[in-house]
Amino acid sequence: MNRSSPHRVLPGFGLSLGYALVYLSLLVLIPLGGLIARSMSLSWADFWHIATSDRALAAYRITFGCSLLAALINAVFGLIVAWVLVRYDFFGKRFIDAAVDLPFALPTAVAGITLTTLYANTGWIGSWLEGALGFKVAFTPAGIVVALIFIGIPFVVRTVQPVIEDIESEVEEAAATLGATRLQTFVRVLFPALFPALLTGFTLAFSRAVGEYGSVVFIAGNMPMVSEITPLLIIGKLEQYDVAGATVLAVVMLVISFVLLLAINTLQWWAANRHIANRDEAAEPLVGEAA
Repeated sequence: MNRSSPHRVLPGFGLSLGYALVYLSLLVLIPLGGLIARSMSLSWADFWHIATSDRALAAYRITFGCSLLAALINAVFGLIVAWVLVRYDFFGKRFIDAAVDLPFALPTAVAGITLTTLYANTGWIGSWLEGALGFKVAFTPAGIVVALIFIGIPFVVRTVQPVIEDIESEVEEAAATLGATRLQTFVRVLFPALFPALLTGFTLAFSRAVGEYGSVVFIAGNMPMVSEITPLLIIGKLEQYDVAGATVLAVVMLVISFVLLLAINTLQWWAANRHIANRDEAAEPLVGEAA
């Protein structure tokens, strides 16, 4: 007996794939291809000279270093925020839950101006930090990290939050009944299930931070070799009509970002498969007993 083809809401595979490829090409592949083609008009010596200039290397270090640090901080505190929002009921919970999405809706320039006002040496927070601790935030790399934490925290919270909701509280109670401490319960029971989603949130926060411009340009100070990010350096070259130099820096950022994201996604795929394998191994004795 011939099986009838399943009813699909969307068109067939061929048509859907064609639309997807056209959409992807117009928005991603063709612009990136044009960027790479424009950089290839330079000789390798000129390309290397622009890409490895002292100012460019300093901008790379600041951009990727601050982005990595901000993403790591967001991974830790984003997990804590998501856990509190899921596991506890308290006054103002809805307000905090809505505030998590504020960086999504707030224009980045407004965020940058607000953070600069707060963390400058005359601001509410900045004056206390500089006066009491001697720690300056605004117009330093620390200010860049603060801005990147602000725009990246929602990615971690919203990625981890559904996974925490799916973990039954009985799992923690069972671990405690078997004599596990809170640390052991987190490390051996909860964290393996959370790690793939946490890594995804970290990746999204890191990707967002690498290309951030609006919220950083005000609080960074934009001092070459000190607090100048690569996107700002690219904008500066475009304002000077140095299209070739801006293109070279953009290609370098593209290649480095692609390699880092590929490595992170590979780790994420490995972690997800390992979690599934461990779950299946744990379920085998239960299946045998049921049989």
